[in-house]
Amino acid sequence: MSDSHTAGQSPQYWLTIPPRLYTVPLGAVLLGTVIGVNRGGRLASLRFLAENAHRTPKTQKGWYLYHKTKNYRVVLGALRGAARDGGYLGAATLGWVGLEEGLQKIGWGRVAMTGAGVGTAGIFSGLCE
Repeated sequence: MSDSHTAGQSPQYWLTIPPRLYTVPLGAVLLGTVIGVNRGGRLASLRFLAENAHRTPKTQKGWYLYHKTKNYRVVLGALRGAARDGGYLGAATLGWVGLEEGLQKIGWGRVAMTGAGVGTAGIFSGLCE
């Protein structure tokens, strides 16, 4: 056993993560979620209207079921949009912050922000055609 720690105690390891690596992407995920809820719900509402415009309900019960189904579809569309937009924006921000931090670690601190922006734009232009 080594002399650096006493018997029965395990060595302690510290991992320091800059707060920017988790606060900025978390904020982006939250913002993307809000945007995605709005866009996804509106799109699902319009899609439901377009799919059912040719068969409008005739009775009160029919209208009740129509709006009930529409509300469920809108909520589901909003959740899908929130996951999609929150994930996209969070991944993009995590990539940008990671590139910036990596460039600062290798000694390119003066151009880290610009390099992270150019690198993120290059990745997205390659992925999104």
